[in-house]
Amino acid sequence: MAYCTKCGAELAGDASSCPKCHPAGDEENSSAGEKGELGLEENIAGLLCYAGLWVTGLVFFLIDKRPSVRFHAAQSMVLFGGLQVAYIVLDEAFFSIFRVFSLGGFLIRVLQFLGLVLWIVLMVKAYQGEKFRIPVAADIADSLVKSQMRQLH
Repeated sequence: MAYCTKCGAELAGDASSCPKCHPAGDEENSSAGEKGELGLEENIAGLLCYAGLWVTGLVFFLIDKRPSVRFHAAQSMVLFGGLQVAYIVLDEAFFSIFRVFSLGGFLIRVLQFLGLVLWIVLMVKAYQGEKFRIPVAADIADSLVKSQMRQLH
């Protein structure tokens, strides 16, 4: 299923451009490597969705209308926002003077390492143009993108 890279509208059948954004005869920006409103190619925008963790995910979710970029942005918000909440909860639940040697300190370090690995993998995969799906976060991201697309139409 194809979507307009400018407004996010679903394209009918074999249409290569959106009738709303590109009236008949207007071939401007109809190539597959089209740049978004910020002048960024889709893979660069996808990478940047993860670069600043959930913050850049939120920014791109609000300003970029391309479905692929919105997916990466939503997954970044859900995954890294959830990890940040988990860090805060663990830090408060297991706070101690000897935090480094406590169970909470260990769990926080494991989550930080997992977050770092996911951060790198997701940026590389987005740059390669792939949708690397984190099981729970990707499902939530899909529902966020779908609800956002419905609100636009």
